[in-house]
Amino acid sequence: MVGQPVAGVAVGLGGLWAVGQDSAAPYKARALRIAALGGSAAVGLLAGATALRHGDIAVIAALLAAAGLVSGWVSVGGPLASVAGMHLLLGATVGTGIPVPGPWWAGPLELLGGALFALALTCLPWLWRRNSPEREAVIAVFDAAEQALSRAGTSGATEARARMTLALNTAQDLLAVHSSRKHAERPTHIGGLIVAFRAAVHLVEAATALVVEGRPLPPAVVRVPSLLAARVVPPVRGGRPAPAEAAEELEPPFTADTPALRALAEVYRAPGHALTLLPDPPAYEGPRLAERLRFALLLGGCTLVAVVVAHLLHGPRGYWLPMTVAFLYKPDLGPVFGRALNRCLGTVAGVGMVALVAWLVAEQWALTLVAAAFGAVMAAGVRYHYALSTFGLTVIVFVFIDFLGDDRQLLPSRVLETVIAAALVLTAHFLTRPDSWRVRAELRVAAADRAWRRYDRRAPTASPDERHQLRRTAYRRLAEARQALDTAGAEPHRDPDRFPVLERRVARAEQGCDAITAYVVAGGRS
Repeated sequence: MVGQPVAGVAVGLGGLWAVGQDSAAPYKARALRIAALGGSAAVGLLAGATALRHGDIAVIAALLAAAGLVSGWVSVGGPLASVAGMHLLLGATVGTGIPVPGPWWAGPLELLGGALFALALTCLPWLWRRNSPEREAVIAVFDAAEQALSRAGTSGATEARARMTLALNTAQDLLAVHSSRKHAERPTHIGGLIVAFRAAVHLVEAATALVVEGRPLPPAVVRVPSLLAARVVPPVRGGRPAPAEAAEELEPPFTADTPALRALAEVYRAPGHALTLLPDPPAYEGPRLAERLRFALLLGGCTLVAVVVAHLLHGPRGYWLPMTVAFLYKPDLGPVFGRALNRCLGTVAGVGMVALVAWLVAEQWALTLVAAAFGAVMAAGVRYHYALSTFGLTVIVFVFIDFLGDDRQLLPSRVLETVIAAALVLTAHFLTRPDSWRVRAELRVAAADRAWRRYDRRAPTASPDERHQLRRTAYRRLAEARQALDTAGAEPHRDPDRFPVLERRVARAEQGCDAITAYVVAGGRS
């Protein structure tokens, strides 16, 4: 509207990256994530634009190699650091490949402004649904418990119990963002959610014992989680339940004739009464120095090779190849092989769509609407499938660079560059770290073994809080082991017989945890 399409592209790119990294986390965590993304991308863009103004390919290559080293070193430091590290490299790549006119500070500020605009839109619902992610996560635990009770005595009971554990993990992670000591005893909405989470903890323990009993349950028992949720989960705009209502002891709508049913009846009468504190999830275990250094060198080396190849192919328009390397080489986001394959598929489909759009649409406002439409496609792909996300992103990026006057004749070569980047990343990954996910899976399984055996030794004599902590840690480690095995199984590997052995170990550990929980609920009786 103001006649500055280049500035609009920079703002749009910042917003695009911010939306691509948004999640369903609490608003505080989402704000930190987007702010870190915007700040690191702006710093990278500033460094890249400065190198581009110098004009020497050696300076550009050195800058991007250094950005790759820093990005690799930072990225393994946790989820927030991973986002910041990747977008530092992305910003530097765009800065060295797309000339941004105007003063040196304009492009980085515009990019940061786009990210902050997306942050404002993301956090706007905080005004009227402040703790909705936490509330939905707590309700999901009660729903999962009801599903587990309905599957008791059937072949799907174990899987339903695993989903219940995952739901409890998610709720614990979201509520741990808040200080339990600060909020738990206050009559606030988050205080009410912490009380509801305490009830969910005891409900899950009783539900696990009922699943272990292995017999179908009557409807009166199955609907207990929904009745409990109606009592203890605060309404959308309310605080915690009124003291009289919360303390009211109601008789359960079923006959408590087994230890597990008696435990469920106790939760129904006084939900959350014994758990005094919401425990924080286990702290992130930082990577070893060798792991940081290895990934930093790999990513920096891949970026340098990508810059050299891109310069030989396209000269100053060679940003696509190193940018694809930055997107692809993220082992913490899942199997590298799957990401590379889906990136290629999404790029091919996106380039085909761009060719169709270029043939049908020429007016700038129409192209803006096309970018908006495929922004929605990309946002959906972020949640559901990486190839769909890449498809939407490819269309938007080509619309953006068309505003900047990029040559459309480069369109077909972008597919080749994506394939080259994928081949480069896969070669580096599988030549230097061919068993990285298998090793990670073995470490996760070993940690799960230690956690459930510790639960076995200490649970019978532990206090309710300590027992909860032991059980939550054991089930969390088991869930992490399952996830690591699923990811490792999606990578090409040289020892396929190893994974069934690890899966059987995890299955036995899950059965052991369930049996211990039932034993404790039964008061130490078999």
